[in-house]
Amino acid sequence: MRARLGEEWAIFLLAVQFLTRLPLPRELGWTPARMAATPRWHPAVGALVGALAGAVFWAAGLVWPPAVAALLAVAAGLLATGAFHEDGLADACDGLGGGTARERALEIMRDSRIGTYGAAALTLILAGRILVLASLPVALAPLALVAGHAASRASSVLVLATSRYVRDHGTGKPVSSGVGPRSLAVALACGLAAVLPLALAAPLAAVAGLGGLALGHVLMRSRFERRLGGYTGDCLGAVQQTSEIGFYLGALACL
Repeated sequence: MRARLGEEWAIFLLAVQFLTRLPLPRELGWTPARMAATPRWHPAVGALVGALAGAVFWAAGLVWPPAVAALLAVAAGLLATGAFHEDGLADACDGLGGGTARERALEIMRDSRIGTYGAAALTLILAGRILVLASLPVALAPLALVAGHAASRASSVLVLATSRYVRDHGTGKPVSSGVGPRSLAVALACGLAAVLPLALAAPLAAVAGLGGLALGHVLMRSRFERRLGGYTGDCLGAVQQTSEIGFYLGALACL
């Protein structure tokens, strides 16, 4: 049991290293098998990022208006993750918006330069997140941040488990084959557990948030799967972003 817990802890730390820029020990015992297993802890990492952003929102809200607290909370999330998922959203939107053919879309996604579609998507998603968080009740916004960050990463894991990776290599390749039924169950359980505090405080908002998350998942996923026949690492970032904003919008609609 102790050895198994130690192994899971090592996998969790690798997940933190993969998804964030948080400081960690240099030697984490990386192996291909451990890296492939990290998706089951992606929602737990999301909860950690959400907790950091929520703490910033709470602290800033003691001094400044909700709009400023929301801005600083979003900035804290970007710093913690290195805008990892936002970068994926921008690249995915550039590829899906600018490439009429599948191969051209994939080629555009490889380009690190941001285009019109990517810039527009980033502007809308960041502005929307700030506006929605600023509109939530101050006491509930930190809980929504934890829930939204965790559940949206579970949304990405669902894509990993039920779709196919369309590149031979890339940022999503190391984790593209490690999501079996057990890992998916762990990921979904972590995502739902992170929603529980919000559900206890505002049950209807939590349910509506999950509905909004599902809508964001389906809209983005149907777009890239129809065009690409599967997903790339950028698509995972895109579905996380649309799922997260969908969660906040759904929760706000019932408050």
